[in-house]
Amino acid sequence: MPGITNRGKFAFLGTYFRADAQYEPTGFSARLMTADVVPGPGTNVVTDLTEIAAGNGYTAGGLALNRDSVDFDVLTEDDVNNLAYVQIRDLAWTASGGPIPASGNGASYLVVADDDTTPNVIGYMSLGASPVTVSDTQTLTLQNPEFRLTEA
Repeated sequence: MPGITNRGKFAFLGTYFRADAQYEPTGFSARLMTADVVPGPGTNVVTDLTEIAAGNGYTAGGLALNRDSVDFDVLTEDDVNNLAYVQIRDLAWTASGGPIPASGNGASYLVVADDDTTPNVIGYMSLGASPVTVSDTQTLTLQNPEFRLTEA
């Protein structure tokens, strides 16, 4: 189940209501994490988790996401279901010269982090029951990952 971390909620509120310079990133990243540590609402920074091994088409730090309507291509307020959500463009990693990850455990989570010096984890989602490994020449595409804010 996808979720917004408590740090992410704090950052959203501080940025929107106070223009808090501490949480006003110029960009974000989409990173693949192992199941070594399961992200949750109390996950604050990327170093609390284990990123998959870089190489063969996956770069440490993941894919860069700009703070714009191209990378965050859908922003919706849903008054019927009492929620709002942001959708990210399709994310894709193609394995080249070997599998992704280059070694170790496969990817179990997608994490979106800000571009702070010590990146804050803003949101996370599971990639399914089994860790994902991408074979050489194959592509992992995550279509329209979405994060929702609800009252409950």
